[in-house]
Amino acid sequence: MTGILIVDKPEGWTSQDVAAKLRGVYHERRVGHGGTLDPMATGVLPVFLGRATRAVPFFESAEKEYVAGIRFGLVTDTQDTTGRILEEHPANVDAETVRQALAAMVGPQLQTPPMYSAVKVGGKKLYELARQGKEVERKARPIELKEMELLSCDRDRAAFRVLCTKGTYVRTICHDLGQRLGCGGCMSALRRTRAGVYGIGRAFTMEQILAGEAEILPVDSLFAPFPAVTLTEAEERLCRNGNAFHRRELADGDWRVYGPKGDFLMLGRCAGGRVSTLKSFFEVNDG
Repeated sequence: MTGILIVDKPEGWTSQDVAAKLRGVYHERRVGHGGTLDPMATGVLPVFLGRATRAVPFFESAEKEYVAGIRFGLVTDTQDTTGRILEEHPANVDAETVRQALAAMVGPQLQTPPMYSAVKVGGKKLYELARQGKEVERKARPIELKEMELLSCDRDRAAFRVLCTKGTYVRTICHDLGQRLGCGGCMSALRRTRAGVYGIGRAFTMEQILAGEAEILPVDSLFAPFPAVTLTEAEERLCRNGNAFHRRELADGDWRVYGPKGDFLMLGRCAGGRVSTLKSFFEVNDG
């Protein structure tokens, strides 16, 4: 079993819960997921099966799109509504004020990870320290909020869409937005609607997966934005043995590389007409 399954992660499940369940469903030991979602979050979770797990590192830098709900007037220790309330304030915001605040947050910036996160400091996960009542200094990390769009607003609640780079905590966006508006805020809902090239329209619920109704995508779907090249039989032999080959007509950059029978062999990199392997995806016993 090799390929990529786009799961519509249900609320209450961790990303690891999903991966563990799919190991049993598909009887496949090699299962990895592309980007952790908090238990309260739902939506797009790409799961890599079999030899496709070799593609996980190429997915880690993918952009993500979310739709988030925010509750104004509340500040919690987890930066979402599941946490302990630290502050309560009156909140009666209007749509235009929120829209302007969101627009002001667009762009490259440094974001400090929340204490309730899996980031490690001194070998300890932050959420483990937070559960012990400890708060430690965290190093801010570069992120970029590429798009922010207000979807709805009603006094103490709003919903917005955000397109962002890897490592972005939407909970922290909600917290920071509440601070900007002077009333505090925390995340009340989160749904990932896109991860890299995969949108929610290609995702399957766990019920559909268990019923055998899910489609497993080929691993080369991850690399769809890259151009493709088909090899000769001689070039395929070189490729399968891990050797470079020459294609003077190819532009420098990364390429999807296919065998003469159409099977996806590798993601390759061309430099000066010389194509070398970035990562192979053919089964090692393919001959």
